[in-house]
Amino acid sequence: MAEQNRRTVRDLRRANRSAVLQRLYFEGPMSRQALGPATGLSSGSVSNVVAELTEDGLLEEAGLVESDGGRPRTLLRVAPTSGCLIGVDVGETRVRIELFDAALTEIARAELPLTHQGYDVEVIVRHIADGIATVLRQGRVTPDRLIGVGVGVPGILDRGGPDGAVVHGQTIGWHAVPLEALLREAVELPASIRFFINNGAKALGQAEMWFGGGRGARDAVIVLFGSGVGACIVTDGAIHGGARDSAGEWGHLTVSVRGRRCRCGALGCLEAYTGAEALLQRWQEAGGRLPAGTDEESGVTALIAAAHPPDAGTAPDPVAVAILDETAEYLGAGISDLINLFSPERVLIGGWAGLQLGPHLLPAVRSYATRYSLAHPAGRVTIDLGMLGPDAVTVGAATLPLADFFAGGGRRAAPAREAPDRTPPAGWRTVLEGRTPQGHTRGAAAG
Repeated sequence: MAEQNRRTVRDLRRANRSAVLQRLYFEGPMSRQALGPATGLSSGSVSNVVAELTEDGLLEEAGLVESDGGRPRTLLRVAPTSGCLIGVDVGETRVRIELFDAALTEIARAELPLTHQGYDVEVIVRHIADGIATVLRQGRVTPDRLIGVGVGVPGILDRGGPDGAVVHGQTIGWHAVPLEALLREAVELPASIRFFINNGAKALGQAEMWFGGGRGARDAVIVLFGSGVGACIVTDGAIHGGARDSAGEWGHLTVSVRGRRCRCGALGCLEAYTGAEALLQRWQEAGGRLPAGTDEESGVTALIAAAHPPDAGTAPDPVAVAILDETAEYLGAGISDLINLFSPERVLIGGWAGLQLGPHLLPAVRSYATRYSLAHPAGRVTIDLGMLGPDAVTVGAATLPLADFFAGGGRRAAPAREAPDRTPPAGWRTVLEGRTPQGHTRGAAAG
């Protein structure tokens, strides 16, 4: 009985620390007096928790605010120097690794191309290991300051086995790849540093929910539109997931029976009509011409230029226009399925291709999504572009260990095989102003 009581007290303290940390992170800076009503804790509990967190180096003063007739009140915030995070995006043509402080301000970045190797597991694991070493060295950060490492990858994750997170990425040729075990072996980090591996679309979704266009929504869908397509589904403030984490594999929804062959091998998948790879294939099949050696990103740029010439004196290419409109219709129809199934308040389109094509496709996508949806759920949804740019997957990946850190009351948990999603409540404010699509490169594959 005594042991049970000790566990109860410890759990209560952890919950109180977590409540204060999350409230200050997403709504701060705040005074001690304001923290009481905001967290539901008594003034005594707030004082004790603030003292503990300050002593641990997790909180710092952030100025003063005038009070009504009394002494100015000290504002508190989560200290950006309280720890560092690494976010990894296993993308379509490169692996991006970013080092952040606790406020998710970028400290250092490394990008390593995949070029001809594709999704070779050994190459990607080595890129991640080299990239982590590079950003730690560039940022002059010692590994003991790390809260954790988040990794966004294509495919479905299975966390039930002895090797930790195992990736099943059918579209990239990964079959039961024990990625977590491989990273632990290859990356030179202390055993206490945990890896949090998740689907890239879900990492993007968490970033948009925390800091971007999803803030304040309880029900949302975030679409990752890249070489493939995927979606992160949020209901009642929680991101869908479990022991087997995926993005719902929305890109492999059948939209045309006996239709085009998808990268996954099936016929008629949504990805076979809307993914950037398939989009360029369809354009070429219809007579479009791509310069030799063109990659997907520059190919999409060429397609947009053909359909919407920058020179006012040049007529639009009708083939390019038709391909883009057909793509918008398939994308709108796919989104209508999400609307009918989940009745979201918001649908956000992100990923490098989504943000590149979005300004030209969004009006048509909205129209088609409304046309194919039931009237009631269609009447409550808004469809917009994501706010965090095409490299937001690295930000989302970094939020994975940060969410776990907050849930643990600001204490690093012992390494574990399972790293479940823990999405803090809505009502968050952005700390990533300035992360815009301009000047950044491509996001993760949806797979």
